[in-house]
Amino acid sequence: MKVRLFSLVSAVGLLILGAVPASASSQGHPYLALGDSVAFGTSEIKNPAVLPASAFSGYPDVVARALNVEVVNPSCPGEATGGFIDPTGLDNVCRFYKTHFPLHVSYSGETQLQFAVNFLKANPRTRLVTIDLDANDLFRESTGPGPDVWPPSTCFVPAPASSAGLGLYFSTCAVQNLETIFGALRGTGYKGLIVALTYYSLDYSDPVGTAGTKFLLNAAMITAAAPFGVKIASGFDAFAAATAAFGGHTCAAGLLVIEKTTPLVCGIHPSDLGHQILGKTIVDAIAATCPAADPIGCLNRNQAS
Repeated sequence: MKVRLFSLVSAVGLLILGAVPASASSQGHPYLALGDSVAFGTSEIKNPAVLPASAFSGYPDVVARALNVEVVNPSCPGEATGGFIDPTGLDNVCRFYKTHFPLHVSYSGETQLQFAVNFLKANPRTRLVTIDLDANDLFRESTGPGPDVWPPSTCFVPAPASSAGLGLYFSTCAVQNLETIFGALRGTGYKGLIVALTYYSLDYSDPVGTAGTKFLLNAAMITAAAPFGVKIASGFDAFAAATAAFGGHTCAAGLLVIEKTTPLVCGIHPSDLGHQILGKTIVDAIAATCPAADPIGCLNRNQAS
């Protein structure tokens, strides 16, 4: 079981892709998209060293088009919850990526949380904040113990990493980090919608990997979101439904970027179809927040309340 769990860890954790352009204006009614490389966007080529930033797009672009808002996307490939909060916090490869490749927006002297807080204070008409985060925690914490929250606390994973240790980390440390993030966002005075997107399983026919995604990554996010009025958009359920006709195989359903066709091998990041589904899941979650069930009307209602 441990080997299969760590196989999931290795696959989910390497959340590294390119960026979408930093062209969105902060004027009007912006939408702030936070997170790791799932929010960052996907390219079939996947090499940010040879591609322009405009080659990458993801579910935030789908959401922005559906809601007629301008997306500002500071998400960073390899971002973990600790590094999101503090420049010395737990990180996968975000700090490396920021040094070598362009992000959607430039904030080299700030963490993603600092950027988000400053942005919300400067843009009180922001309509929406979305976030996906904590998969890179799984990758890093599977390799051994280390400080997991900022400021450092007694929250450590036992060494060597184990299923029990990872469970302890996500039920305590990851929740603490995510609560710090949501508390800081709300602390700016922002009262509009925050929608957290849960992760999908790479293969729903694998009960161990699927359980790890649901009960480690997503459970931490759902627990942390509740006290801050953060809505949940279940990417997990959306991909499960889309794979039902394919025996639960996310790759065969066309939801992940194909890396090899014979035999069929996929990476860990969403394909264009996958991003369309994730974006629709967020839009549907927004529509469910008010009686009218109209996403734009519900967005406006939440922003005004």
